[in-house]
Amino acid sequence: MLTVVRHPLIQHKVTMLRDRRTPKKVFKELVDELAMLMAYEATATLAVDELTVQTPLEAATGWTVRGKKLTLVPILRAGLGMVEGILRLVPSARVGHIGLYRDHDTLEPVDYYFKIPGDAAERDFFLLDPMLATGGSAVSAIDSLKRTGATRIRFLCLVAAPAGVQRVHAAHPDVPIYCAALDRELNEHGYILPGLGDAGDRLFGTR
Repeated sequence: MLTVVRHPLIQHKVTMLRDRRTPKKVFKELVDELAMLMAYEATATLAVDELTVQTPLEAATGWTVRGKKLTLVPILRAGLGMVEGILRLVPSARVGHIGLYRDHDTLEPVDYYFKIPGDAAERDFFLLDPMLATGGSAVSAIDSLKRTGATRIRFLCLVAAPAGVQRVHAAHPDVPIYCAALDRELNEHGYILPGLGDAGDRLFGTR
């Protein structure tokens, strides 16, 4: 399943994110804000249980998120830019990390780090990466999560290419994808068009 979140605030902020004139500080703030807005949409299907609490006046019936706490897993390094925004929305969430980089010749992912909570089978995971380009890193990261027993995984990105969406759906049809924009295509170097450039470089001021 692919969900393109078309809320006006999200579309406004994505347009600012694309602009090459947007400075690093503002770019980081936009990624942070977009991640929080995207997470609001992505958490809409979390399972809940009924709970009774005592207000100052009487008992009231409400709801609590079921099971273990949500776990955020940014794909290093660009995924780090999405973590704090979601933590403001769900401050009790745990944070894992997956280290991947894309080989510039083969465009395939190379693993170098993996750390998540030990009880993966009991948790909901949000896998975070601003860009879904070829889909190689996303598929590799999902493979790694599933090997630990994870079964409830959602992939959150800001900008996606059709090729990446198709690759993730083909490898992991059970993993929903949430994005703020589905772009046109990839260029010969595997960059999304029109895209927003290299999200990691723009977040951290590197090239």
